[in-house]
Amino acid sequence: MGSGGFENERIRELKAFDDTKLGVKGLVDGGIQTVPKIFIRPPEELPQELNSTRHHSSDFQIPVIDLTSGRREEIVNQILYASSEWGFFQLVNHGIPAELLDGMMEGSRLFHEGDGETKKELYSRDRRKQVKFRSNYDLYKSRAADWRDSLAIDTLFDGHLDPNDLPLICRDVVLEYTRHMIKLGDTLLELLSQALGLDPGHLRLTTECTRGWSLVCNYYPACPEPELTLGASNHSDPSFFTVVLQDHTGGLQVLHQNQWVNVQPIPGALVINIGDIIQMISNDRFRSAVHRVLTNHLGPRISIAFFFIGLISSPKLYGPIKELISEENPPSCQEFTINEFINSFYSRPLNEPSFKYFKL
Repeated sequence: MGSGGFENERIRELKAFDDTKLGVKGLVDGGIQTVPKIFIRPPEELPQELNSTRHHSSDFQIPVIDLTSGRREEIVNQILYASSEWGFFQLVNHGIPAELLDGMMEGSRLFHEGDGETKKELYSRDRRKQVKFRSNYDLYKSRAADWRDSLAIDTLFDGHLDPNDLPLICRDVVLEYTRHMIKLGDTLLELLSQALGLDPGHLRLTTECTRGWSLVCNYYPACPEPELTLGASNHSDPSFFTVVLQDHTGGLQVLHQNQWVNVQPIPGALVINIGDIIQMISNDRFRSAVHRVLTNHLGPRISIAFFFIGLISSPKLYGPIKELISEENPPSCQEFTINEFINSFYSRPLNEPSFKYFKL
């Protein structure tokens, strides 16, 4: 069979999977014992790299920042180090009640493990739909599909969300969690501003990222052959920053000094990672770190990612903050709107960073 034949076969297999509207969990519930071809990573990625990263732990550990640990200046310095050297840190004593975190995880689990008909009704690849269930937004663009299903909720187009659109099984907890996330987002914007040497209110007042956000409840089912596929391919986030709640399973890794470092679950902690947009407007002071999620045969793994992005409908131009530009540090990227950036993101596979197309 020629390359065209293989490609046609792959498209047929992708469409057959897509048409079930039940995602990866639908495959697992159907009793599959092997990973379908559409999920198998390209051959050049597999044996050596996977053996080394799965079975040898790194000496590195990502920073852990306690918001109640000391003076604000100390916390700002910790944020500066984590954001510039790692692009990742874990946040503890952040003020969000443990029962709400547990409730959000349970609400996500109940949705993904619940009624298949509800998931089918919400299944969509329409970006304008505010509440949608899907598996692999880049299904038809990636070289290999990821072993992951997602309930995605966003306010990117107009900054508003109709609660009646949310699945009833997790509606109340999603609304409460969102309120807490936006409040935490404002706190983080102030700390990030200070870490850049700016007035505490600079980022909060000059961006719209707490109005346009995306909440994604990810579900990674048990995988029969975890060495063949990934839960989430290598990628950086198309956001200002992302707040992730992960369960105890593990599997999240960040690339640091060319080594994959495990982001070890800490009870009650939130994982914060710098996104592409803040790397660009910080004139590369902060780094948007590449990360991924491994699969496992035990499963499921559940995580909730809250992306602070901004409004697609806004004409506002973003670019390197003028206070961070100098003769020694000229602008690293061109100006862009959130719509231009998000369109670039959706036009490519997850593992192909969009911000490089805006570099000067």
